Amino acid sequence: MWESYKKSFQAYLKLEKSLSGNSTEAYLRDIDKLTAYLQLQSLALAPADITLKHLQAFLEWITELGMQPTSQARVISGIRAFYRFCLLENIVQQDPTLLVEAPKTRRILPDVLSFEEIEQLLSVIDLSKPEGTRNKAIIETMYSCGLRVSEVVQLRISQLYLDVGYIRVIGKGDKERLVPIGGTAIKHIKIYLQEIRPQLTVKPGNEDIVFLNKRGTLLTRVMIFLVIKDLALKAQIQKAISPHTFRHSFATHLIEGGANLRAVQEMLGHESITTTEIYTHLDREFLRKTLDQFHPLFNKNN
Repeated sequence: MWESYKKSFQAYLKLEKSLSGNSTEAYLRDIDKLTAYLQLQSLALAPADITLKHLQAFLEWITELGMQPTSQARVISGIRAFYRFCLLENIVQQDPTLLVEAPKTRRILPDVLSFEEIEQLLSVIDLSKPEGTRNKAIIETMYSCGLRVSEVVQLRISQLYLDVGYIRVIGKGDKERLVPIGGTAIKHIKIYLQEIRPQLTVKPGNEDIVFLNKRGTLLTRVMIFLVIKDLALKAQIQKAISPHTFRHSFATHLIEGGANLRAVQEMLGHESITTTEIYTHLDREFLRKTLDQFHPLFNKNN
């Protein structure tokens, strides 16, 4: 019963909302959870038959299964998106998700590396090996531009404008953005492109990809994760870090340095400013120093 609705929803997400394949699949999995619940309860209900009570019972069910509040919120978001689509297509006349309360989620601040820790991690890279030169260029690029790991592995030579200090990034939903890239990252990308990459036998279809593995094909996200884990171990950094840590660190260091939140939002490719605001976890001493330096009346005696 629901399969035709799911296929229409899938087409809507891809064609009209321009979502990536991964995002589209995530939304469909949210609907799958709801339909799995309906089947277990022997409820032969179409989307138009679902009420607030059904959704509340569904939420109780996934809570009992042990699903975390953040995951529950994700599922609710997916079901809400589905019902917005149903309203547009006149599949339903009312949206049962309007009064559904998402579980309270606590925003967990990501681990951030200090500039010194990033330098420490870079210093343990073995540049005598070809992959060492590549790995240094990757990490410098991630930290310089705040890229997602998926954006790094998909980065193309045709997206590099190193002579003017920019790269063109294809982000979530195939949205493009121009991001400035620093001199150090440019230097290491050029070394990799000029000295290491020409030695590889590039497999067909990978000619325009910047960072390649030994076989001349696209790197995987898992491979970059493992590289960073290994470097963190060698550098004796105790924090739990991943490729995304460099994106967190990029944003945090910019904001702590006084960068405009909107500018950081643009560089990160965040659709909403509230997503960027997670990085504003500045300590009180830093805030006090900022006010002391820039606010004309902060230390004025009465």
